[in-house]
Amino acid sequence: MAEQVVKSITGGEKRMKGAVEHLEREFSGVRTGRATPALLDTIKVEYYNTQMPINQLATLSIPEPRLIVIAPWDQGSIQAIERAIMTSDLGLTPHSDGKVVRLSIPALTEERRKDLAKMVSKMAEEGKVKIRGIRRDINDELEKLEKSSAISEDELETAKKRVQHLTEQYITHVDHALERKVQEIMEE
Repeated sequence: MAEQVVKSITGGEKRMKGAVEHLEREFSGVRTGRATPALLDTIKVEYYNTQMPINQLATLSIPEPRLIVIAPWDQGSIQAIERAIMTSDLGLTPHSDGKVVRLSIPALTEERRKDLAKMVSKMAEEGKVKIRGIRRDINDELEKLEKSSAISEDELETAKKRVQHLTEQYITHVDHALERKVQEIMEE
């Protein structure tokens, strides 16, 4: 295969891998009935006029399956951390004793579990659409190479088959990630 073809396919594969990794990061922020520090990844705390992630201000621990304990390094940041959690879309109420902030994760109702499962399914479908868009971009690049006589028609077909194989492989990754997340959401 021509160097340009390999470069196009390799670049596309990196973009597909990035799309899957992005989706998995989004999944980690979806609340389940279980405590996980990833729930707090999107929350920014106003600290000395700067927006900072909670994990840069405190130690996060999970002493129980439904409890997150946030131990700030600076006790003066406790109120700011509580305020950030209250104003977030997590729907959780922080409780503080002046030294640590505790977040109790309530069990999800069956209806809420189904809503979350639908939401992650939609996120997965968007990930698949992104991967298919990358496939289209690579195929367009390959067709331009064939039109400029940089590669032959046979090389174009071989490269397109390779791109299709990669696409199917990464869509399978998305399906597996979705399956794991839905299973996590549905378990009590």
